[in-house]
Amino acid sequence: MKERRGKSAKRTGAHSKVGAGESASRAATRKRVAGIDAIRGAAICLMVVYHFLFDLNWFHVFRADFNNDPFWLGFRAWVVSMFLLLVGVSLVLAVRAGMSRHRFWRRIAVIGICALLVSAASYVTFPKTFITFGILHCIVLTSILAWPLARHPWISLALGMAVIVAGLTVQLPMFDAPWLNWVGFTTHKPPTEDYVPLFPWMGVSLAGIALGHWIVARAFKPVDPLSRTAPVWLTWLGRHSLIVYMAHQPIMVGLLRVIF
Repeated sequence: MKERRGKSAKRTGAHSKVGAGESASRAATRKRVAGIDAIRGAAICLMVVYHFLFDLNWFHVFRADFNNDPFWLGFRAWVVSMFLLLVGVSLVLAVRAGMSRHRFWRRIAVIGICALLVSAASYVTFPKTFITFGILHCIVLTSILAWPLARHPWISLALGMAVIVAGLTVQLPMFDAPWLNWVGFTTHKPPTEDYVPLFPWMGVSLAGIALGHWIVARAFKPVDPLSRTAPVWLTWLGRHSLIVYMAHQPIMVGLLRVIF
């Protein structure tokens, strides 16, 4: 009887330790990862720099060809890639943290409303080239489509590579139509101030899912140096990236109108 009780006690203790370990792991996952926030904050900083120079060009203070110059096209592609890669990483972290469907769809609704506001504001400013499918629109649709794949890194990586290759190589005239150009596959860039089509850009987020699993599997060690050294203001920008995105252009344009 004593032996049985001893074994039972050991099993109970073992189960308790496992349960405590799982709870601790979930609690750690729910915490913000400062290194990821810092990378997102860096992307926000680069975006602000890009938009500020774009605005200076618009006000004829600075001259640059943002539509054709390889440097500026590459700069923009780098910033967009950072954001969309982090969309995939964030989906992995959200799934691990046990994000509910309600919270997920609430987040999607918030970003969707912001996307509509961007379209409306750009229509007032640039009625002939207003934004119909920009970075926020792409994040909304990509998040919805990629969410079911957030637990499957290898499938996501394979699909992501296929989406990127298809988006960069396939060109079909039918997708030049205004109601289809959001998909991609266009033969030329539509007349719009921001264009982030599903193909190839959703592929970057799918690759981000694989990257997120790779980071998590290594207990976040790849981003630990950033977590320890990133300044507080940079991680703050990363945590509040949507607010910064929505506020920075009205502020900068308003200041430039006063100055110039």
